[in-house]
Amino acid sequence: MKQETRESTALSVIYAVLTAVVVLTGAIAAPLLCRSFYYAHIGALGLEAYTGLSAEQIREAFDQVMDFCLGLRPDFAAGVLPFSQSGASHFADVKVLFLLDLRVLRVGLLLLVILFVLTRKAPLRPRRLLGRGPGFWAAIGLVVSFSLIGALAALDFDRAFVIFHSIFFPGKTNWIFDWRTDPVILILPETFFRNCAILILALLLVWCAALIAADLLLGRRAKK
Repeated sequence: MKQETRESTALSVIYAVLTAVVVLTGAIAAPLLCRSFYYAHIGALGLEAYTGLSAEQIREAFDQVMDFCLGLRPDFAAGVLPFSQSGASHFADVKVLFLLDLRVLRVGLLLLVILFVLTRKAPLRPRRLLGRGPGFWAAIGLVVSFSLIGALAALDFDRAFVIFHSIFFPGKTNWIFDWRTDPVILILPETFFRNCAILILALLLVWCAALIAADLLLGRRAKK
């Protein structure tokens, strides 16, 4: 005898939270993993003339920094560029955040897959809250939160940059670089970080739009 399918509010909330986490960490991971995004800035920002390095040297320095921050090499290096212990210490802190984002992304995806498989086999499905599914509410939560953050950052990116570092590196000042002792900061201009933030926000909005559109489409099909 076929069991009656039950709807669960708790399951809907769990789905929404996991979906929001995966979309957010996935958007953050994009500029971390897509190095061509940085390479495109070398010519666009005139980094060769600004730093006195060749494009190949800049790419090598960036690749070594990112390899360290992504756990692909044990020691910090920046190509031909020298660095201080304080500078290397900051990138060690950055490494913790980068790896945390990637781990949360992997775990979130795994949990979503497991949850999907289990709910397909069990007579249980997420309840549509106010007529909308968990993907819709995950998207709405992200859009509202990050549209506000993006608007505030657009008004004063310099201040937002400082606040960001104060939150994620509390009590530390090693993120304030002196180019004479840590010239690696010359190949990482503020414009690049601003564009990373724009890319993350754009990806968030695209994925959220897709989630909302998918939920609206499913809702219409369910009514028919």
